[in-house]
Amino acid sequence: MGKDVIIACDFASKEETLAFLDRFSGKKPFVKIGMELFYAEGPDIVRQIKQRGHKIFLDLKLHDIPNTVRKAMASLSRLDVDMVNVHAAGTIAMMQAALEGLTRPDGTRPLLIAVTQLTSTSEERMQKELLISAPLNETVIQYAKNAKAAGLDGVVCSPLEAGIVKFACGKEFCTVTPGIRFADGEAGDQVRITSPQKAKEIGTDYIVVGRPITAAADPVAAYQRCLDEFVD
Repeated sequence: MGKDVIIACDFASKEETLAFLDRFSGKKPFVKIGMELFYAEGPDIVRQIKQRGHKIFLDLKLHDIPNTVRKAMASLSRLDVDMVNVHAAGTIAMMQAALEGLTRPDGTRPLLIAVTQLTSTSEERMQKELLISAPLNETVIQYAKNAKAAGLDGVVCSPLEAGIVKFACGKEFCTVTPGIRFADGEAGDQVRITSPQKAKEIGTDYIVVGRPITAAADPVAAYQRCLDEFVD
């Protein structure tokens, strides 16, 4: 599994997104399409970006009863994306249902990963608001083990937890890590963050980078900086 930088295209419209991608002449970065863009533009924006030659992580974080998730994943599998996700909190049964729905008749499917805890969630919030008394690291590891038991390919976790997930679930178990900020940048609303260079040292497989690229004065240069620090 090769390392890669995924750009979070958290834009409000198709026009804004395609104008942003037009700046990457000769490059086809891996992109993440999240709720904001998907809910605004629907499946057609996925098809358009795919036709341009980009790999796509469709970040919709499904979390519902198993039957509903199975049917939703069957619909998403027809969009020919490269990666999709669910919330690990939905239980092993829900994750197994997601895998069943995502797998096409010919046996092919996108990568399926599960969100452990959002990078905006601190241990204090998790314990006080969600009433999860276990330490954050233990919760993330248990969720990752559940995802592996369900047959998923990996998890979304903060870069600070990628190393312990690899230790608990094996090197081949994929880790996708948001919460990436340049060492000289701002944290924004995320509390469990690190730099591309540090994420490389930890050994994660994919980093998801949003505002440090999309809000940069020169997004192409910022993207290249991420590649230089994380991949090369």
